[in-house]
Amino acid sequence: MAARPFVNYPDPKEGADLEYRIPVPNNPAVRGLSLVAASTLVHYLGPVQRLLWNNTGFGRIKDIPGLGDEVATYSPRVIPTGDPAASASAETILPFGADVTEPQHTAHATRFYSAADYHALYTAGTITPLDVVEALLPLVQRDLGSIYETAFLVTKVDELRTAAAASAARWAAGRPLGLLDGVPFSVKCDIDVAGYVSTNGINPRLDDPAFGKKYPRLLQPATKTAWPVRKLLDAGALLVAQNNMHEIGMDTTGCNPRNGTPINWYNTTYYPGGSSSGAASALGAGLVPIALGTDAGGSIRVPPSFNGVYGLKPTHDRTIVMDSSTCITGPMAGTVADLTAAYRTVSQPNPADPVTGKFSISQPIRTASGAIKKPVLGIPRDWVNNSDPEVKAMFGNLVAHYEKQGYEVIDVAIPYLAEGQSAHAPLCLVEGLDKIRDRAAPNRDAWPGMLNAQNNLLLTVIKQASAVDFAKCNQLRTILMRHLAFLWEKHGSALTIVTPTTPMVGWPKHEGDAKYGMLDGNMTLRCMQYVWLANVTGCPSVTCPMGYGTPAQGEGNVPVGVLAMGEWGAEELLLQFAAEAERYLHNDYAGGRQRPVKWVDVVGLAKAEHEKIVVQEPK
Repeated sequence: MAARPFVNYPDPKEGADLEYRIPVPNNPAVRGLSLVAASTLVHYLGPVQRLLWNNTGFGRIKDIPGLGDEVATYSPRVIPTGDPAASASAETILPFGADVTEPQHTAHATRFYSAADYHALYTAGTITPLDVVEALLPLVQRDLGSIYETAFLVTKVDELRTAAAASAARWAAGRPLGLLDGVPFSVKCDIDVAGYVSTNGINPRLDDPAFGKKYPRLLQPATKTAWPVRKLLDAGALLVAQNNMHEIGMDTTGCNPRNGTPINWYNTTYYPGGSSSGAASALGAGLVPIALGTDAGGSIRVPPSFNGVYGLKPTHDRTIVMDSSTCITGPMAGTVADLTAAYRTVSQPNPADPVTGKFSISQPIRTASGAIKKPVLGIPRDWVNNSDPEVKAMFGNLVAHYEKQGYEVIDVAIPYLAEGQSAHAPLCLVEGLDKIRDRAAPNRDAWPGMLNAQNNLLLTVIKQASAVDFAKCNQLRTILMRHLAFLWEKHGSALTIVTPTTPMVGWPKHEGDAKYGMLDGNMTLRCMQYVWLANVTGCPSVTCPMGYGTPAQGEGNVPVGVLAMGEWGAEELLLQFAAEAERYLHNDYAGGRQRPVKWVDVVGLAKAEHEKIVVQEPK
């Protein structure tokens, strides 16, 4: 095999079992008071815990023949280091082209604003960053009566106004920091920002001093800002608020009975997706053009898919090293231009970090003549065919569009897809249990008192996982990574594996879920049918809206997404795929891109703020 510019690249090897067996999960749905009762019962009865563990099928992974022939991979860290034969470059970020710096799709009335729009308006003096902040503050703060408030948790008003004033002064002096200077963004509440408490969606119950005394970490603000947030702040972007999320990230609905569930503004009777629910809700409503989230099982891809926006899960460990074998921090955005700008900004190698500092900046894949190579779409047909008919039809229409644009489309097969998803779940849950015990310190064994009934039940059952189960899940990870390496060796690095983001048209809410929460394991597994593979293998993956489905309830069409996964380090290839999907949505999809009824015209509000300031200024 030819030398590759990677560290830890898997040895390519085709998987032995390529047949996709449609899983038939048998996990009962529980909700409301029944969920509360079940959570209490399971917590105290070990035999019931074992019964539920066996019912999930997660424990069957250890009996897959041949797993013992593979060395377990406990971290899917594959580092693209660049071509050692190429000349060294001091660049830490791929420059922005006109596709990022100039407003896109301006002929369409339903387009979303991007950083380029803000940049142009600031340049012209039509609005200022202070105008934008004053327009947003009534909408993003808690307890002011905003219909959008459940998407957010904390806004540091004085700090935000100070940062906006500094940005406005730079613009007035003609010395902005760049494209993102003065552009609003938000951050999921499990990402550290100095001065903010990273609650992970847990309600700290500030009205109960005993709760805070028992769990002091829920009241301790972070002392250091995570690298991806820092890079956006360094670029002059304005952190307007911390986003709400699904409690501890342990489902894909976004249902949070204690903090409130963010709203899917396309159809308010559907869930916004999780766990980055607040971020995606805010993006779908047009409140911010960029948000940062985390993704251990689709959490920056499922919510954008449900809310009609974009999300990019980077290569494992590229943006920041997290204590997880599945989770990574990455950007979500209302447009591909902003997804690109945010990704390139937050993925700059951290020279102080021994891992992220080794990553080369992501580059487009080029042909021998130097031309940028188009993605090759690899379709796992049997897997895709397990989607609902309306989703499958949308997917087929989109793939046909790519073929018309000259993209190559091929069939691919991947081994152990059902089994791999069953391995992903305990990996996430075991790591989640470890984190929540630490968060409960010094009362680690009292962790159940922090959580709602759904998460108590999930994490109590996962205690039945053994060390053998964990080892075997990581051996299966090795098989999957080696098979993907085989596919890229066979078909080239431009291969992208393309599926729907989820196999169904959204996730309808159920009456009564808001008060106590819900747990529907079968629906969760179906929702995550495609997204988990990138988490287990560490590959980058992007979601893009590809259409709008017919709702089963409520009013308003429900966004449906397409998912693409690339080779380690192939983020720029995925952004290229996303740009074509965006063109399709605006220009070729029947009806074009849609915005929800309650979409917020932030620019219009900022212009009104600017006019008030101008009128009030003495002549």
